[in-house]
Amino acid sequence: MLRETDITRRNIEMRMYLLAAAATSLVACQSTDSPPEQRSAKAQATYDKLLAGKAPGRAESCLPLQRSNDMVVIDDDTILYRDGRTTYVNKPLGSCNLLGRGSYALVTRSTGSQLCRGDIAQVTDMTTGVTVGSCAFGDFVPYRPAS
Repeated sequence: MLRETDITRRNIEMRMYLLAAAATSLVACQSTDSPPEQRSAKAQATYDKLLAGKAPGRAESCLPLQRSNDMVVIDDDTILYRDGRTTYVNKPLGSCNLLGRGSYALVTRSTGSQLCRGDIAQVTDMTTGVTVGSCAFGDFVPYRPAS
């Protein structure tokens, strides 16, 4: 039989857990009214090179996982996925803070066969294995060679 102190302790633990989950969700999906920071010259050169001679197509809400194997991080606000001659541009909702710096990686966990708009990815420090943030995917915009 549960004592009153056990029930109170569990209620407090549950409230703390819910508060932490809510705070994490707010940080992960934050959006700012200010424009994203300027890209570094190196990041901009990579972006320009990978999209050279390509024209944007209609945004897609999902990207099949088999097309997501060749990922290029441009900066915290731009991720490219290359699939043959097509390059998909994803601008995460909010930002994937720290992703474009140092030894950080984007870790996704998918139960289906696609990455979709709104799916949450974690930014992980590869030297420590610690998750340092998270972000949600935006639309996937395909860029294909111009005809």
